[in-house]
Amino acid sequence: MRGPSVAHGVSFAEAVRVWARVALLSFGGPAGQIAVMHRILIEEKRWVSEQRFLHALNYCMLLPGPEAQQLATYLGWLLHGWRGGLVAGTLFVLPGFLAILALSALYAGFRGHAAVDALFFGLKPAVTAVVIHAVIQIGRRALKNGVMILVAAAAFVAIFFFEVAFPWIVLTAAGAGVLGGRLGPGRIAVAPGAPGAGPGATDEPVIGDDSLARARPTLGRAGRVLAVWLGLWVVPLVALVLLVGSAHVFVQAGVFFSQAAVVTFGGAYAVLAYVAQRAVETYGWLQPGEMLDGLGMAETTPGPLIQVVQFVGFMAAYRNPGTLDPMWAGILGSVIVTWVTFVPCFLWIFLGAPYIEYLRGNVRLTAALSGITAAVVGVILNLAVWFSVHALFGEVEECRPWGLRLLVPTLETLDPVAALLA
Repeated sequence: MRGPSVAHGVSFAEAVRVWARVALLSFGGPAGQIAVMHRILIEEKRWVSEQRFLHALNYCMLLPGPEAQQLATYLGWLLHGWRGGLVAGTLFVLPGFLAILALSALYAGFRGHAAVDALFFGLKPAVTAVVIHAVIQIGRRALKNGVMILVAAAAFVAIFFFEVAFPWIVLTAAGAGVLGGRLGPGRIAVAPGAPGAGPGATDEPVIGDDSLARARPTLGRAGRVLAVWLGLWVVPLVALVLLVGSAHVFVQAGVFFSQAAVVTFGGAYAVLAYVAQRAVETYGWLQPGEMLDGLGMAETTPGPLIQVVQFVGFMAAYRNPGTLDPMWAGILGSVIVTWVTFVPCFLWIFLGAPYIEYLRGNVRLTAALSGITAAVVGVILNLAVWFSVHALFGEVEECRPWGLRLLVPTLETLDPVAALLA
């Protein structure tokens, strides 16, 4: 599991301080978080070059999970090997975890109090506006031509009207990207962030662009990484099954969010529709509007937006505590969900980082990524529509004419205050 042997003057203690600073400033979703890292690591510290930073970001986007957290893990690994990646990735999550844990406990234990209800009432329409803005911004960046717009539209129709599972949409979009790239080069545009796309500083960075040449991937190293991180991922779930049984909410949440961690391509907004659908409709852990409350927590605290799953885990366990105190059950649910969500992120980086250089310029992978990126726009549009009707209307009826799913709000239940806030 040893990382690259890179000679530089950055001490581990200094890196820890910088990663803590990055974590505390990481508001505003992946775009804002990546901008914070760019400003601190490139413009201020000059630890890596613009080209190295964007190259790492490009391949983090290929992975399931939050690309900003994985980018921090990758750059931490680049600086100080596995311990640098572990510290950078953990610190990136820790402030948001503590904040959302406190907010979840407040939400669960003090609902009905006027001040708490007013706080979360205001968050719902604000988050709706943020999601709609995300659709516009990501759409402008990702949909380069008519073919990619068609892929986005097909993804929206599939998930909104036909309730096609998100993993199937990801796989189909990747296949469409590869096929489109072969049939018509240029039709499937390259994902943004190609190396050299931005104005790099002229000073020589602490870590040069060729520093990974000494980190050669080997089967022995890959086997050790798999053994350690798969063990950390799977063994706790097996232990839970033995302790409480496979039907317990801890096991259900652990298994479900382990599955979600494998299919979270495209960032938090893309997978939220998948999580919301299962958490609300399949498991009954949340009411439809409560997913907005959780997203509001994630939007207003530092760290990855996917940390909203911690709120889902808290409420699921709080409402199904078994023999435990509900609040303690909620805390344990938060820890379990956070663990199975982020342990895979370290696995992807520590296993794949030495291979990333060999993947550079792979046309098929680039086309697959671009197809997924286009489909993600349609999935986020589905999320925006779903959130909007539940945030602005008191009653929403679900109709199924001709096998289609339609959300029909009762117009008389429109909340004018919520609409004005949105």
